[in-house]
Amino acid sequence: MSNFAFGTYRITDQNPLHIQALRDAIESGIAMIDTSSNYMDGSAEIAIALAFKEFDDEAKDKVEIVSKYGYIQGTNMLSHKEEPFDGVVEFSEVCFHSIAPSFMRDQLQKSMSRLEVNKIDTYLIHNPEYYLLDALNKNADRDDTLDAMYSRIFEAFVSLEEEVKNGRIGSYGISSNSFAKDSKDPEFLPYEDLITLADRASEKVGNDLHSFSTIQLPINILEQEGLKCASWAKENGIRVLVNRPLNAQKDGKMYRLAEYDESSEYYHHFNELLDICDNDTLKSLYNLFEELDANKHKFGWIGDFDSFLYGQILPHIRKSLENLDEDSLNTMLQYIDIFFVEYRKMVEYECSRNTRRELEEVFKECKESMQECALNFLMQRDSVDFILVGMRKASYVHETLALKSKYS
Repeated sequence: MSNFAFGTYRITDQNPLHIQALRDAIESGIAMIDTSSNYMDGSAEIAIALAFKEFDDEAKDKVEIVSKYGYIQGTNMLSHKEEPFDGVVEFSEVCFHSIAPSFMRDQLQKSMSRLEVNKIDTYLIHNPEYYLLDALNKNADRDDTLDAMYSRIFEAFVSLEEEVKNGRIGSYGISSNSFAKDSKDPEFLPYEDLITLADRASEKVGNDLHSFSTIQLPINILEQEGLKCASWAKENGIRVLVNRPLNAQKDGKMYRLAEYDESSEYYHHFNELLDICDNDTLKSLYNLFEELDANKHKFGWIGDFDSFLYGQILPHIRKSLENLDEDSLNTMLQYIDIFFVEYRKMVEYECSRNTRRELEEVFKECKESMQECALNFLMQRDSVDFILVGMRKASYVHETLALKSKYS
């Protein structure tokens, strides 16, 4: 049966709840924490270090740290503009990528510094297929591109084998969304030759055996194509970590495979906010909040709301409040902040109702919550070693780890 690992995709050292969730997970016996140099621009790794400060070396040694490198965003992007990194793929204006050995060494050193360790247990190349995706966007020949990409991966493997030899990492691997694609999909990343590349890399460095130990890919109850890659990995002694167990895609639509309770406080805060905005100065906000209330059931999944909130709603609110005096502004921001906490709960509730209805056929045998059924599906897969679950609250930690006992 698969184990759960703590995924830190949205974890930050600035949120005490995140730190406490990590501490509870460590104390509860979590065996693995998965992170990356670009998760929250490095603050996820800092959060892990802060959580570990309450534990002795024996407790720390029981938890494997998996980190990754590849993305050039945030502070990495600023550094790149001052002094360019090697082997960069400029995939979009906000997302550059590199798996070059020099970039790997730079990121590894920074990750170890943030994590406050001298060695990272497992270090993964993060989505190396960006080279392939960029080439496909430019109509390059796929076979030639794959050959070039394998050469890049081999160079990365050589540098990773050197880091194993130097004792800065225990083993390495690849995290790739393209492992989970259909083999006929142009974005599919073939994986059968990776062990051969690792053997060649270890031989070049002078290591007795390769240290290519791990793959990571998205698999869930809706997206099962990656199980083929997982089976290949297990047959070849490679460990399998699964991400996105509850964020699933089907027919071009995104679903959150979880159920949420309706907020009991929402309408109180909503009506309170309307009362405050019921004047000529804040009339545009009054109309905005009424419209939001009327449309809270129309979001496809919670990620759509998050994008809408930061991309459109908050800029509109900022403009509407720009003429208020400081005291009035601070008061309004407090009311608005509380409103959106409860509004988000309502969106989650409405989305989960819609998801359960739209995926009725998938969950028709499911007598428990969608999240429990979705996680249990993965727990029963022999080819899956670890399921990465985002556990940003202590309650999520205990709910998730309780499933292990329930289904053991």
